Amino acid sequence: MPTRKLFHGLIALPILLLWLSSASAWSGKVVSVIDGDKIIVLRNEQHVKIRLYGIDCPEKKQPYGKRAKQFTNDMVAGRNVEVKEVKQDSFAQIVGIVEAGGKCLNEELLRAGCAWALKVSCSLLSCSTWPALEVHARTAGIGLWSDSDPVPPWEWRRKGE
Repeated sequence: MPTRKLFHGLIALPILLLWLSSASAWSGKVVSVIDGDKIIVLRNEQHVKIRLYGIDCPEKKQPYGKRAKQFTNDMVAGRNVEVKEVKQDSFAQIVGIVEAGGKCLNEELLRAGCAWALKVSCSLLSCSTWPALEVHARTAGIGLWSDSDPVPPWEWRRKGE
């Protein structure tokens, strides 16, 4: 009998996790791109600020900051997107995964060399491959990785630049 309960539990857990992950997803239209990893989405007639989960793009005034913003703008501005909410940050803004046209914006920024993968804060299975996307862009010298010594945005912010 315990084996049967364990079996049912193992079957029910993935279904529950799938349900929970889809329960926090919603659609809206991107009305503004703040920078590479922050957008504003119109949802139920309200503007909702979204910070992209698991990545960090260069700041606006930082080298490649404008490029990251332009990449995000080209991919999602004015388009309908799906937002998968992961959490809220300390500023009460939504942190999430954004998909448009069947592509994940978070991943595409990494592929294009427009972001760092935040290995420490990325604990979801869906982002387990993101560090490899960064390594590929870095090895190929794509985007910010064409710079000889790119400064991570968290260091840039700490210096107050």
